[in-house]
Amino acid sequence: MEPILRTSSSVDWITILIFSSVLFVVVAKRLFYSRFLNFIILPFNNKYIFMYNKKDKLMNWFHVFLTIFQVINFALFIYLARNILLDNSPDTFPLMFPIILGFLLLFLILKVFLQLGNGFIFGSNKIISELIFKKLSYLNYSGVIMFVSNVVLSFVLVGSKFVVYAAICLILLVNAMGWAAALRNHQKFIANNFFYFILYLCALEIAPLVIIGSYLNR
Repeated sequence: MEPILRTSSSVDWITILIFSSVLFVVVAKRLFYSRFLNFIILPFNNKYIFMYNKKDKLMNWFHVFLTIFQVINFALFIYLARNILLDNSPDTFPLMFPIILGFLLLFLILKVFLQLGNGFIFGSNKIISELIFKKLSYLNYSGVIMFVSNVVLSFVLVGSKFVVYAAICLILLVNAMGWAAALRNHQKFIANNFFYFILYLCALEIAPLVIIGSYLNR
């Protein structure tokens, strides 16, 4: 019986990463079960936003756990999508995932601080905090889509461009719903600060999407 040489692939660390990210969801569900039930139906019912927008907000542990889950899967989705769309081998840039993860973390933290800083300067801390909470909640929900996509791209339909494009469309759809809800609930505030809102929209919302899109197609 001849020995068979088995080579370790990059899927090993991806598997560990995916299941590690699930632990944050499991802990969040265990500690905040009723809140989790409201969160899981977020795109279909705004009960989660109405119940938790006025208390705890950004620093609640449930929100923190879901944000970590989202960032990990967002970074992994970008990593996988880049390799698929550019037909790269996963081992071509072994340090690419940590770079993507670090960039996303830095950008998210910087973006939140800039938004809170604007709220402090213009005396609208409460409204800005509510806007950040709503947008992050929908972004965290899209982390579920990213997670499912990562599992499918890693173990089921490996290298499927269709899955990548379908996931991108769903992610944009969920976040567009979040934006629509935020704009609808804060029309007066946005109208009174329309110029600054346009600057914010271009600098912190549209520009990152353009950069990520250019990165995936480079």
